[in-house]
Amino acid sequence: MNRRNWIKRTGAAGAGLLLAKYIKASDLTLAFDAKDFVKADFGSDFKWGVAASSYQTEGAWNIDGKGESNWDFFSRIPGKIERGENADVAADFYHKYAEDIDLIKEMNFKVFRFSISWPRILPNGTGEINLKGLEFYHKVIDKCISVGIEPWITIYHWDMPQVLEAQGGWTNRKVLDWFSEFTNVVTKEYGSKVKNWMVINEQLSYTGLGYMQGIFAPGKKSIKAFMKSIHYSTLCNAESARIIRKNVIDANIGTTFVTTHIEPIDQQKKNIEAANRMDAIMNRLFIEPCLGLGYPEDTLPILKKLKKLYEPGDEQRMVFDFDFIGIQYYFRTVAKHSMMPGMRAKEVKASERGVPANEMEGEIYPEGLYHILKKFSQYKGIRNLIVTENGTCVPDKLENGRVHDQGRIDYFKSHLEAVLKAKKEGVNVNGYFVWSPTDNFEWNKGYRTRFGLVYIDFKTLERTMKDSGLWFKAFLG
Repeated sequence: MNRRNWIKRTGAAGAGLLLAKYIKASDLTLAFDAKDFVKADFGSDFKWGVAASSYQTEGAWNIDGKGESNWDFFSRIPGKIERGENADVAADFYHKYAEDIDLIKEMNFKVFRFSISWPRILPNGTGEINLKGLEFYHKVIDKCISVGIEPWITIYHWDMPQVLEAQGGWTNRKVLDWFSEFTNVVTKEYGSKVKNWMVINEQLSYTGLGYMQGIFAPGKKSIKAFMKSIHYSTLCNAESARIIRKNVIDANIGTTFVTTHIEPIDQQKKNIEAANRMDAIMNRLFIEPCLGLGYPEDTLPILKKLKKLYEPGDEQRMVFDFDFIGIQYYFRTVAKHSMMPGMRAKEVKASERGVPANEMEGEIYPEGLYHILKKFSQYKGIRNLIVTENGTCVPDKLENGRVHDQGRIDYFKSHLEAVLKAKKEGVNVNGYFVWSPTDNFEWNKGYRTRFGLVYIDFKTLERTMKDSGLWFKAFLG
């Protein structure tokens, strides 16, 4: 991106409001309406960042010694990805990382959360280490540090080596050894430079959508596989965190959970109970065992079957005292009773209710983020919350060198208000990371849905900062 923007920040006496910003004549002037908050209201130690993942952005899927991932394999199965697309090139972050980090810097973010591709480091899943893979992430980390951005690493964001997936992946208890080895390698390699670590991204997404519903890699549809993946990823979450604690001096260790605010369609008892069962799966399933509370089988009895997978010591091995918990929130879920086996609940889609939604039919409901932050803050074992993902997809169009994504700006304003409301009420939420810095490969949706603050022309790979990126540049400036 070649254009530069001149932004003036002025304060109103007493209120400190951001009144205006001025962009050179060739740029669109974005009016900042007088919201009741400014950056300073969140506190001087509040972390402002962006978040991305290796598979969705890097590309370079088979060069410099990288092995095949489960998503490389899955995306080539006909019918699994919209329009038959894949992430062979994606946003080409592998070659354009310096440009993208400069854009993150230009938008005035101070944190870049990214993940490490397991098959880029260990092409065979275990054993031989790919030195060119190690070198790539050193370059990413060093570039971040050189421009004043903190690198926050997610160890696993869904791209497992296909050679391990072929052996059962997360349904094979051997994954405890596989994942521990991967964690050990990367934390020893980068621990002297990187102090902020997240173990796993959204366990429910790859276990539920990948092993039970078949929508994500590896495309299985099995309750048995789902159960195994739940327990083994829960064990890995804590075991990996212990390895980080051992290998990285003064590490700040967290993990991230996908969340959704759940409400019943009405106040009928059967629908309230359905919402509670859905909450057990979608919000409680992974956080409670790591806090020593076990799986929420009190609400969802089918989870008692997980006991069959236990080996001696598992109840203790599931527990870890994380420094922070990452909250990932995108939409509200409205539930009603269903005869579907197991959960006996179903979602009432946004389109059925006629409410505002994004392109993936997730209801736009900022109050839900407030409720989720309040909900998680009530767990005694959680000391610090960070919103590690929040964002929305809108139908972006590049016109005359600009992308006018006002809907995305409105989304961020309303969700930041929700975060600030929770913070003012005593919730220990201390960071907010936007998903995502650039457009990328959105899993089974391919390139149709865009979440980025920076628009990518996937034919030319040219970057253009959207109005939402300019908004954050002003807000955080």
